[in-house]
Amino acid sequence: MANVKLIFKGTLKSNTNDKELEVLRTLNNEIVIFLQNDNCVNHICLDKQTSVRLVRELKKQIGFLDLEGGENGNR
Repeated sequence: MANVKLIFKGTLKSNTNDKELEVLRTLNNEIVIFLQNDNCVNHICLDKQTSVRLVRELKKQIGFLDLEGGENGNR
């Protein structure tokens, strides 16, 4: 297996490029999402059903970016 670590960073446009997001699977069969902000790291653990729901919502919001230039669905 490859020794790879995938980190997602924020954008320059939103001035969040110093923030990092990492997603891993735990030994308890949960998905853990780490969000690093400066020297603080927050995390949330999600079960499989909730993780699938998150993926669906992300896909939906990405679709809004393509259709409306990012204006639709913003909060």
